[in-house]
Amino acid sequence: MVAIETAQRLLPPALRSRLAPLSQKLLDVATGAGETAMAQRRAASAFVIRIVSAAIAFVSQILLARVMGEFQYGIFAFVWVLVVLAGNLSCLGFHTSVIRFLHQHKAAGDMAAIRGLNLTSRLVALTSATTVAALGFLFLHVLGDRIEPYYLVPVSIAFFTMPMIALGDVLDGTARSNNWTVMALSPTYLIRPTLILLFMIAAILIGAEHTAVTAMQAALAATYVTTLTQLFRVIRRLSRHYGTGARRFEIGGWFRFSLVWFLIDGIGFILTNADVIFVGLYLPPDEVAVYYAAAKTIVLVQFVYFSIKAVAGPRFAQLIAENDMAALAGFAGQAARWTFWPSLLVGLAALGAGELLLSLFGPGFTQGYVLMAILFAGIITKATIGPGEVLLSMAGRQNLCVLLYAVVLAANIGLNVILIPRMGIAGAATATACATIIETLLLHLAIRRTLGIVLFAFVRPTATIPFRA
Repeated sequence: MVAIETAQRLLPPALRSRLAPLSQKLLDVATGAGETAMAQRRAASAFVIRIVSAAIAFVSQILLARVMGEFQYGIFAFVWVLVVLAGNLSCLGFHTSVIRFLHQHKAAGDMAAIRGLNLTSRLVALTSATTVAALGFLFLHVLGDRIEPYYLVPVSIAFFTMPMIALGDVLDGTARSNNWTVMALSPTYLIRPTLILLFMIAAILIGAEHTAVTAMQAALAATYVTTLTQLFRVIRRLSRHYGTGARRFEIGGWFRFSLVWFLIDGIGFILTNADVIFVGLYLPPDEVAVYYAAAKTIVLVQFVYFSIKAVAGPRFAQLIAENDMAALAGFAGQAARWTFWPSLLVGLAALGAGELLLSLFGPGFTQGYVLMAILFAGIITKATIGPGEVLLSMAGRQNLCVLLYAVVLAANIGLNVILIPRMGIAGAATATACATIIETLLLHLAIRRTLGIVLFAFVRPTATIPFRA
């Protein structure tokens, strides 16, 4: 771009005016290529973080399972899934909507609105999560006798953890909206799981019991340390970029869009974790442990999808704000290909070593191998369209996303309720895979009908419908 501008300045004025349209076109092409290259670099950074994260999570889960045994590990896995789910939902969609609104306000040069948005998102997450935790304690006080005794103390600890989980998710979204990929992903995916393991080992070395209670205490400490450190870093960096002046609040508009995202992300997150939740509701903790280990092993494939999703959202939002449908279709196709082919390679490798990997958790965990194969069928199907739901929502079709995911969630719940009592943990895996396939088909059709983009990893999509927000 610098070379083009320099050459343009050296031309005679008459020739410069004649070549101005061509020069501008070259600049636009160069800018677009530069943005795509930056997106590729951010995707590569996110990919590396997720690889390291997957390794840390896998090793830590193996060690926790070995230390606690199947029963206690199953308790911890079930409760940890619940607290992460509740914390994510407590953001009320602001951890995602901040991406769209930041680019919108930035394009308008409205720094005051950006400062107000960042503060609002943090306060909403903390207030909402604290309220949910208080209601949870009230529930335990009134109906605690209806819950299995071995869940009571771990769940109580989980309620104290919830506000920091929610705040961490909002800080993740804030950093991603600014394309600070490392700052966004490393706290949740690298630092927190590492600290959970280190705190657990330290607790055992000083004589703590090898139980889910100790593991939840370690998770509580790790979450507070990680989130508060991230909060300090994000606030400091935001102040350098957007100043510390007055704030402007568009509460109504932010909340309306965020609550739609609350439904989209909430349903999506419930879909991601519904299998573990239903297994925990229907089956004893030792079977939860086997299922969770199998799901955690094959989830190595999904770090590809989440890496692409982490950088695709801001780029989609930028292209939509510029109303560049051709570039949007091209980038969406790239995102699908970036998701599918690495996912296929990682998935085949994980299945090839599946029994060995599961045996690391303990001898009783190898029965989960068939679950890995079933779950992979759904994961690789979803990979063919990449982060399609992000594209649809960033294009202003979030209401349609809510409808689609409501259908998928209903199918998922129905399949789990029908299949788990009949097939056990294999039924949960089958229900999850089938729901993922349904989700993929519905998203593909919705993107094609509303945006005119045939999103599929094996084609290069072009936009056929002008964008209308």
